[in-house]
Amino acid sequence: MAATAVLASAVLAAGLLTPPRTATVRTDTLGPDHGEPVPGYLARAAASLDPAGADPRWGLVSFAPPVTVEQVAELPGDPRVAQVLFRVPIDRVQTPLVAVDVSEHPEALRRAPAVAAGRLRSAMGNDRAVRVAAASAGRLADGCACVVGVVVRVATAEASRLAAAPEVRSVELLPPDAVAGAFSVNPLLPEHVDVVAPGPDDGEP
Repeated sequence: MAATAVLASAVLAAGLLTPPRTATVRTDTLGPDHGEPVPGYLARAAASLDPAGADPRWGLVSFAPPVTVEQVAELPGDPRVAQVLFRVPIDRVQTPLVAVDVSEHPEALRRAPAVAAGRLRSAMGNDRAVRVAAASAGRLADGCACVVGVVVRVATAEASRLAAAPEVRSVELLPPDAVAGAFSVNPLLPEHVDVVAPGPDDGEP
């Protein structure tokens, strides 16, 4: 009994000294909110560019129209691309958004379309969803201009130069204390012109 009591006390003490690990709370978001007016988001994104702020910061670059990974590699401001967001444009079809994490090695960015295509080829769902995924995979494998956004780590002093690139629609930066993997990303899609809302989905893939 005495040994059991000692063991129980030790377990209790260990629990008090080593509290359970809490899950990461995602409080930061890059990109527009559903239903947000596009001009409002563009103004909000522009206001996040603070040349005097802390260096560097996480940000979202949104494109319109979509671009190739080769164009991403040529972006000004020397951003570190961490994630590529693909979405194949098909008229009047809601195609899936595919996010591919990439390392700093240039080959990772070059291979990102093939990675996205491979994921789509194994997509599950109803007949239409499978056909849309297959059509998207084929376009990605052919090297289409299908990058709608990238998540970057960029120096605040360079963010305005990045935002001024002709292929860039917007750049939004997170606060300097944002942590990698602890924020969500919703790119401003090229078809979002007035309000951020889904478009029609009655076309053929």
